[in-house]
Amino acid sequence: MNISSKGVALIEQFEGFRPTMYKDAVGLPTIGYGTLIHTDTQQWLMTATITKDQAEVLLRNSVTIIENILNTVLPASVNQNQFDALISFAYNLGISALKGSTLLKKVIANPNDPTIADEFAKWVHAGGEVLQGLVTRRKAESDLYFS
Repeated sequence: MNISSKGVALIEQFEGFRPTMYKDAVGLPTIGYGTLIHTDTQQWLMTATITKDQAEVLLRNSVTIIENILNTVLPASVNQNQFDALISFAYNLGISALKGSTLLKKVIANPNDPTIADEFAKWVHAGGEVLQGLVTRRKAESDLYFS
């Protein structure tokens, strides 16, 4: 599967666009639509100004990596909305967070388990604090997952 335009729009809505490097909620260097800057391979982005089109390419590149990983672990019964919600979650928190989560374990066991909504809601902290933006994002991801 690949992310749909609905999934990309969800990510872009919550990440917002910034043409120059900024620090995310936990202090990581980020640019565009929340793309992490890996200083060992993307040092040039630390001082660059990028366009929305360039930010979209960076987002798509990151999403492709997540898609490839999820396509190896998710059951075939996962639908497009579920896939999009999981991509948004992993884009925001990192694929490692998703891979080690009870959320993913429940999706693999039964993608339609209603308690998956509770698992989305647990991931609302950054820097040890509950962030309202994450509460809102997890609710939107959960709503998309179950739509």
